[in-house]
Amino acid sequence: MPLALVAQEHKHGGPADLGNVGHVHLATSCNAAAQKEIDLADALLHSFWYGEAETSFRRAADADPQCGMAWWGVAMSNFHQIWAPPTPAELKNGSEAVRKAESIGAKTGRERAYIDAIGIFYADADKRTHPQRLDAYENAMESVAAANPDDHEAAIFYALAIRANVDDRDKTYAKQKKAGAILARILPLEPEHPGIAHYIIHCYDYPSLASLALPAARAYAKLAPGSPHALHMPAHIFTRLGLWDESIASNLASAAKAHEHGLVSDELHAIDYLEYAYLQRGENAKAYELVKRVPEMTKDETFQAAYAVAAVLARYSIERREWKEAAALTVPQNADWTRFPWAEANIHFAVALGAARSNEPELAKKALDRLAAIHQTLVDRNDRYWAGQVEIQRLSAAAWLDRDLKLAQEAAALEASTDKHPVTPGAIVPARELLAEMLLEAGNAQDALTEAQRALRDAPNRYNGLRLAAVAAEKSGRSADAKNYRSQIAELRVSER
Repeated sequence: MPLALVAQEHKHGGPADLGNVGHVHLATSCNAAAQKEIDLADALLHSFWYGEAETSFRRAADADPQCGMAWWGVAMSNFHQIWAPPTPAELKNGSEAVRKAESIGAKTGRERAYIDAIGIFYADADKRTHPQRLDAYENAMESVAAANPDDHEAAIFYALAIRANVDDRDKTYAKQKKAGAILARILPLEPEHPGIAHYIIHCYDYPSLASLALPAARAYAKLAPGSPHALHMPAHIFTRLGLWDESIASNLASAAKAHEHGLVSDELHAIDYLEYAYLQRGENAKAYELVKRVPEMTKDETFQAAYAVAAVLARYSIERREWKEAAALTVPQNADWTRFPWAEANIHFAVALGAARSNEPELAKKALDRLAAIHQTLVDRNDRYWAGQVEIQRLSAAAWLDRDLKLAQEAAALEASTDKHPVTPGAIVPARELLAEMLLEAGNAQDALTEAQRALRDAPNRYNGLRLAAVAAEKSGRSADAKNYRSQIAELRVSER
């Protein structure tokens, strides 16, 4: 069930019983009844429970018709900063809420500044690009935070605006570190604030930074156990660090909580991460149960759901190296892939790679043609990030079709120049792993070991990365290293004990 429908079910019956979603206070000049709803809505907003947040902000508006900040909140609930640009419907809803907030006004300059900031994001959406509007919003929130140094919420929302507006090509992670520093400063003052732990995870969700977020990852679910996203989000860091058992526990809890509330998108998102962890542990039967569930689930029109549906199907075959099975995959027909072509690409990548590795060249070429077409669609849409991700897939699969090391190296270099999107637990298969395997097949064990080790630095404790490193070490005459990798595999794989 789409999030918006879940929110509407109890719109006129008062708040649903959501459990503990965290404790947050956003001070406003609205009456007491509205303020109570705003604090609940703000806590929901900080855990990206956008549908419920909007419902609560609308109840605040009902409780106090002169509360402009309630409509600020409605506009914020349609602005999913880390996820994806607003849909046309979200732009319409957000813009209408801004107009209501501006019309009602606010009793304090601070509240007017909040309203002005979100208004800057929605203004001229037909003339300015999404990145341009993100820049403008970040600058506006910087001013709000600077003018109100004692307002923790202003600083937290400013940190989120910074993190949501990063350049994925900047491998210094300057903006992520800047946002993280702001959050670290506020953390001792607001140790129970769910948004701080949440955004620290997002700031450090990178291979070289992930260990910095481990305390936040282990704290966030305890701060807001009623939120499916709070239960899931720690798995971002657990996945980065190869802590598969913690990821499994996190996503089992999240999927169950999402299912309880009818949140299909959140449930699918958790299932995607859960399957990834099961496959690393060799718990393939449990992974297959998730594969069987996906086609039965209602397709939510969100980008998280679209990615998960395609990734779960593709990942199951590729991680198990079942190439003929991968080649036989088809794109599910009960979803609108025109909105999410980069998600559809996961299926074509699996088919192309599977066909290339099971001696079906014509099928591989057909899938590669589809990847090239999707890449061009994304280029035409000015979606540079996802166009690059699809190009990595196309190069990787084409390399295996022609056994072309140069293409495999190009794919690995392109992958290294960017980072995974927050929606994904990781690539369907890292390009550098594929390069290592091709080098091994070509008889270059030493270079294969180097590449496998580099892949494991970015994606530690992955079974296939460890397997490649072990084989390459053996063939390079590095028996001690091989023994170490075999020991790690024995510790990792439930199925091989």
